[in-house]
Amino acid sequence: MTPTAISISSAARDWALLTDELQLHGRAVLPQLLSPDACLAISRLYPQADNFRSRVVMARHGFGRGEYQYFNYPLPALVQQLRSALYPLLVDVANRWNEAMGVAVRYPLEYAVFLARCHAAGQTRPTPLLLQYAGGDYNCLHQDLYGEHVFPLQVTIVLSRPGEDFSGGEFVLTEQRPRMQSRATVVPLAQGDAVVFAVQHRPVAGSRGFYRVNMRHGVSEVRAGQRHTLGIIFHDAQ
Repeated sequence: MTPTAISISSAARDWALLTDELQLHGRAVLPQLLSPDACLAISRLYPQADNFRSRVVMARHGFGRGEYQYFNYPLPALVQQLRSALYPLLVDVANRWNEAMGVAVRYPLEYAVFLARCHAAGQTRPTPLLLQYAGGDYNCLHQDLYGEHVFPLQVTIVLSRPGEDFSGGEFVLTEQRPRMQSRATVVPLAQGDAVVFAVQHRPVAGSRGFYRVNMRHGVSEVRAGQRHTLGIIFHDAQ
């Protein structure tokens, strides 16, 4: 069994404990989801252009500074394993969230069935991505929406070593509740840690039932060094 598979198995055992945090805050951290060797192996894919379908330089589009690349199909084995193994852990929360928010869409238990739904609607381009930041780079607050079909949770994994490979570059989440100012949260992450978070909306319990909170995410300025992260998005793009 690979180090990646062992870590995902451990995450599955601990998921009941982490679900409460996800329900309360719209995010949860899976510590040490990837081993250092797995992190290094994925980071080393970045210069290999054949692995990717497109490269985005963020400053050209007003997204921030830094760059990222979307993987091509077939996905690298580690990336495919993460996508296929994490979806079943998240699908129950996704369906409960939609029910609470009055959204009619429900997600199938099998990831292949959900992906077929995306592809039938013309969302056929893979969305897992590898991001690279250097000193002075950052990622503006945003949402990863690529078409009609959106799975409401996604995952980011830090591949580099904070405090050694880079400084700064904190993962940031904001939430906008109705008639309130936005609230920002910095999520501390070590190498191999994954953060699961809301793509766009999450339900929050109020005095009259649940209401929707709008979520965005980004990365603060990297002060020095180089930072690589892996993004696992479950819906494909048009």
